[in-house]
Amino acid sequence: MTTAIALFNNKGGVGKTTLTYHLSNMVARLGWRVLAVDLDPQANLTSAFFDEDELELFWEPESQNTILSAVAPLIRQLGDVEIPQPREAAERLWVVPGDLGLSSFEDRLSDAWPRSFLGDEGSIRVTTAFHRIIRGCATQLNADVVFLDVGPNLGAINRAALLASDDLVVPLAADLFSLQGLRNLGPTLREWRRAWQNLGLPNVPATIEAPGGGMQPIGYVVLQHAVRLDRPVKAYDRWLRRIPAEFHRSVLGEREPMVTSATDRFQLASLRNYRSLIPLAQDARKPMFDLRAGDGALGSTGRLVQTCYREFEDLAGRVMKAADIPLPVAS
Repeated sequence: MTTAIALFNNKGGVGKTTLTYHLSNMVARLGWRVLAVDLDPQANLTSAFFDEDELELFWEPESQNTILSAVAPLIRQLGDVEIPQPREAAERLWVVPGDLGLSSFEDRLSDAWPRSFLGDEGSIRVTTAFHRIIRGCATQLNADVVFLDVGPNLGAINRAALLASDDLVVPLAADLFSLQGLRNLGPTLREWRRAWQNLGLPNVPATIEAPGGGMQPIGYVVLQHAVRLDRPVKAYDRWLRRIPAEFHRSVLGEREPMVTSATDRFQLASLRNYRSLIPLAQDARKPMFDLRAGDGALGSTGRLVQTCYREFEDLAGRVMKAADIPLPVAS
């Protein structure tokens, strides 16, 4: 059984796509079969995996292998989803490319959501489109896990994307804006879950594969803005201390959480800032933890690459354990 994990925060600028890209690569490196699906209309995850020549081919009007081509029949109201062929990006890692035109699906999804509750079959097909595409692609690949990258908002595209997810990981920056984002995210998730499970799912005909609407939060990852002497600066530390209780209160719905950063099992990682590695990784078109001396990772930068590898290896293990995904079978 494939598990779909969405990485989502309705507050932008927290490094969500970078985290999705590196986590997908590391999980595949550790032996699991991984599918990454770009459901963000900005398609930043796709551009992280592929160069401009490949992107140009993906985005040709006749292309049949992007998320947009998969939902195009529904947008034109001429049919149902068409399962694309994911593109191989690395060993045990495949991608369903995104497309800037995916935003054209937003209105159809908005209109379909309330109609799904009335049992309208066409609307149910629209609402469940991402789920059925993801499951179809995962079945092709015998994938262990699917990572979903979505945009930073609470719109209809993201609602359908999160509906298609089993689990949710929340990337955060240690700042006021991320705390406020958690306050918006938690109640919205609970409302979407309640509406689908109580009003939508009972009306889905047996002929349509539908998600359970679990979208279960399994943890959060804090991405540091800055590091001084390998320790958080005061401002970072201040907000870091407040995140656990806010996550438990707003996202998990606990009334009086008694938890700290040191004891919170939902804190999957607090990753240091790797800003110096990002341009090198972009130029080399590889993950930061794969940089070598020939890519410019010399001296202290090379040591930072090694630290990066260890941190993402640990994070990958924690995410897979939290999602209860079995260890990969040795090939």
